[in-house]
Amino acid sequence: MTAAFRLRYAAAVLRRFRITLAFMVLLVVVLPLIYVWQYHSPALPHIDYGHALHHVYFLLFGQPSLEYVDIPLLTALDIIIPPLGIATVVDGGVRFGYLFFAKHKAEREWIEVIAEALKGHVVVCGAGRVGYRVTLQLLELKHPVLVIENRPDAHFVSTLRDMNVPVLIDDVRNPLALKRLNLESADAIICATNDDLANLNVALDARRFNPRLRIVLRLFDDDLVERVKENFRAEAHSTSALAAPAFALTALDPRIMNSFHVGPHLMVVSRFEAREKLTGLRISDVRDQHGGLCLGLKRPGAEEQLHPPGAVQITSGDVLTVQLRYDEYRALRAFTGEQLPPLSSAAT
Repeated sequence: MTAAFRLRYAAAVLRRFRITLAFMVLLVVVLPLIYVWQYHSPALPHIDYGHALHHVYFLLFGQPSLEYVDIPLLTALDIIIPPLGIATVVDGGVRFGYLFFAKHKAEREWIEVIAEALKGHVVVCGAGRVGYRVTLQLLELKHPVLVIENRPDAHFVSTLRDMNVPVLIDDVRNPLALKRLNLESADAIICATNDDLANLNVALDARRFNPRLRIVLRLFDDDLVERVKENFRAEAHSTSALAAPAFALTALDPRIMNSFHVGPHLMVVSRFEAREKLTGLRISDVRDQHGGLCLGLKRPGAEEQLHPPGAVQITSGDVLTVQLRYDEYRALRAFTGEQLPPLSSAAT
């Protein structure tokens, strides 16, 4: 946690106890000063602040330390201070105790305090497999994240909490639940539940809270994806559309590590071991002659070098991580004499 977060967290806690603190200031500062100003008796024509504070403190327990004087304002205070002080102390103690236990049990009250302290965070709706993986990626990027899930027994809730990720158990479709997430200070919200309608409702409600909020939706209906992109300022993705290239191309060639579309172009990422055909070429030759962008170069006994310079010459045994179009990938495999993929299984 950064120092800025700790300060915002302290401010959020203080806001929760602002009424209690106001009454404490009244009891500790204001009322003793009134006694200093008003109190006088034959035995004590004047009292100092310490004497007055001592009297107010013991009045909380019904034990005044100053002699009674017939001054209407002070008589009223002698009557009001005991119940007022007891109510202030009990209310503050109970609420502090509740917040303390809420923190250890990750209850809603504590999650609201954490949300108030966050700034520039990303809200992930849904603690299913997609929401869990998105959260892990955000944590890896060291970005603050807050998760909301409507089922306390969801599979990844306890896992996320063990990782100190704040998880709010509430119905994401409830606008009051979104209000607890401090969307006004958030950077983005990712609607990753398995319900298209719920994701759309959350996106619309979130836009009302923060018009500048970046919104990303997970949708199962491919037709909805384009409509959402056209009619809302939001990014929508179909999980089936994202997974389709990976499954299809892995079925054709397990050497393909990743795949994605850039406009109409199907791009793939794969590793090539430098054999006879690649040995002696430069990194720039792979790009200029075969259309392959070299993302990494791994030499025997050395760590992988990302984005190697184009002038580096490829030697036997080097392993290149190359990104290129699928048709260019097949051509490069043909060039290296590896047209046929190995018989193996792959998981994506």
